[in-house]
Amino acid sequence: MPEQRSRKFVIGDIHGCLTALDALLAALQLAAVDTVVTVGDYVDRGPDSRGVLDRLIGLADRCEFIPLLGNHEASFLAVLDGYMGADAWQEEMGGDATLASYGGELANVPAAHQVWLRHCRLYHEFDRWFVMHANYLSDVAIDRQPEDVQLWFSLREYVPPPHESGKIAIVGHTPQPEGKVLDLGHLKCIDTGCCYGGWLTALELESGDQYQANQAGETRLLRGAPPG
Repeated sequence: MPEQRSRKFVIGDIHGCLTALDALLAALQLAAVDTVVTVGDYVDRGPDSRGVLDRLIGLADRCEFIPLLGNHEASFLAVLDGYMGADAWQEEMGGDATLASYGGELANVPAAHQVWLRHCRLYHEFDRWFVMHANYLSDVAIDRQPEDVQLWFSLREYVPPPHESGKIAIVGHTPQPEGKVLDLGHLKCIDTGCCYGGWLTALELESGDQYQANQAGETRLLRGAPPG
């Protein structure tokens, strides 16, 4: 039998949208040789953050899985560690939805969820691409990027030029209208606003294909040119 081709996927901001995540994973039909990177923002705003974390924790059994940290996970951990007030988190970050998914009590957050979140990375590099949650500085090495830029800088405030490495950036964090990936050539933003009624996107890096699912469980495939 011919050797199975490995695929590289990057999945955008999930924000508690478990129905969309399940539909997307079913559409991808992942194999052990595939690699999946998630850009962060697994929790807040959507209805089932706890279920999303359960599903992602199990994803390592199906493929090579590399979860990145988003600003919402950083805030969630800050609340759990007592560095951020729970009221501010609920009001400003959509943490009320996350808390509800744990039965309204932070004490219900399993230790396994906290350990998993603390092991999420800030970035991942491929041969031609790099992935970060939010943004980057073009003249700073990928492994030396400031954490606040990686987690918090919106593309609405700062659109970076191509990175000095020549690699193409794949980011999330800044929701894109109408469920469409922002394609600047040197940068692609794949936060397509699932928790706002849009789509959850998985970008296949080699082909440029976009697999998408929404909270109604609908899926679609948008064919595209490879990103670089």
